[in-house]
Amino acid sequence: MMQHVRFRVVGGFAAEAARRWPCRDDVRQEAQRRINASGYTRYRAKALATGAMIPDAIRHFALQVNYVAEALSVLQPIPEDFQSDAYWPAPEPVS
Repeated sequence: MMQHVRFRVVGGFAAEAARRWPCRDDVRQEAQRRINASGYTRYRAKALATGAMIPDAIRHFALQVNYVAEALSVLQPIPEDFQSDAYWPAPEPVS
């Protein structure tokens, strides 16, 4: 006959210790969200289809966002507020 073993948590974890910290994938997703919101993917598709140039402001913005994503990804720990606009560049108006 099998006996059932009951487990009990002794002490447990504080809510502070149990929360999930941001990881590299979270930062990459935020970077991709910002790049997509800038219209970069639309301009890139147009450039691939027609040979039209991606506007410099959009291209530079994407480079800056990727740079910030790499810089944030190597921090230990990654700041909890990594989604804050304080870390990320603002898109320039396209002329």
